[in-house]
Amino acid sequence: MFAIVTIAGQQFKVEEGQELFVHQLGASEGDKVSFDEVHLIDRDGQVQLGKPFIPGGSVEVAVLNRQQGNKVIVFKKKRRKGYRKKNGHRQQFTKIRIEAIKG
Repeated sequence: MFAIVTIAGQQFKVEEGQELFVHQLGASEGDKVSFDEVHLIDRDGQVQLGKPFIPGGSVEVAVLNRQQGNKVIVFKKKRRKGYRKKNGHRQQFTKIRIEAIKG
């Protein structure tokens, strides 16, 4: 059984018990969060498709922790002009575990 759900502006294919990283959520560690923007649910070949969302469908998740991603370097240069600009950042992620798929 799997579902396609929108979490933090991105669509994910999720299964129960799966752990994944999403863009930083406002919830803290140990919180239970529910997402109701479920686009599709597949139960062993029985497909339920939303238009655009399934009414009454939701995905329950548990927030495990927050982490930073790898460092991303942004380097800008214009040749023969002496212009160089180095910048970078680390993206903030939240690790979640899918507890239940309802709908």
